[in-house]
Amino acid sequence: MRIITLIALLVAGTASIESTQAQLLPTKLRITVIDGLGNFVEGATVSIYETEKDYLASENAVATLKTDKKGRVTFKEVKPMAYFVEAKFEDKNNNAAGVKTGELEEGRINKVNTVID
Repeated sequence: MRIITLIALLVAGTASIESTQAQLLPTKLRITVIDGLGNFVEGATVSIYETEKDYLASENAVATLKTDKKGRVTFKEVKPMAYFVEAKFEDKNNNAAGVKTGELEEGRINKVNTVID
């Protein structure tokens, strides 16, 4: 009986720690922009939007960043929700694929790739 109680307390404590960590750590979204051949795209402009309406109008971006030499941007302290992603470089964009993320996990670095053509 003592072992079962001990296990139950251990499981409850672990769940509580994970919940506390998620609250303390900011939710981040890391987007990697690649071209049709799988190469990283440095200098692409990446914007994220909360709604499809804003995405389609290119208005009210939550944030906009430029990719580094590994084709990455990291949006820090974002809400744990799905976002619409707009990536542009020269005359190319990601309108054909990778436009909406899945629901972001709170307190984690959520990673997404998008392809521009």
